[in-house]
Amino acid sequence: MKYLRLKKKQDFRKLLKAGKRAYSASVTVVYSPAGRTGMAVCVGKKYGKSVRRNRIKRLLREAFRFHADKLTTPCVFLLIPRIAENYSYEEFRRDLGAIFRKERLTGA
Repeated sequence: MKYLRLKKKQDFRKLLKAGKRAYSASVTVVYSPAGRTGMAVCVGKKYGKSVRRNRIKRLLREAFRFHADKLTTPCVFLLIPRIAENYSYEEFRRDLGAIFRKERLTGA
């Protein structure tokens, strides 16, 4: 599934102001209904050096991509990881799936 990437500051502000939040052990998801599905990952400098931050972003994007085809409602998502010692694709994938099911954003 193809999805939009959020890049503009005003899009981030609008989403943070009006979006709903869902929490899990490894990630916080801020989302809002939209015309097309969009996604952004927010990983600040407190997570470590650039190599570590980029790895976290790659893992989150891939975990989102795994669930993107199953989304029934087009929404814009902002994924914010929790600070942890280690990050894994399996943990992000599991937690995103649980959030999407809990918020009734997927069919299954």
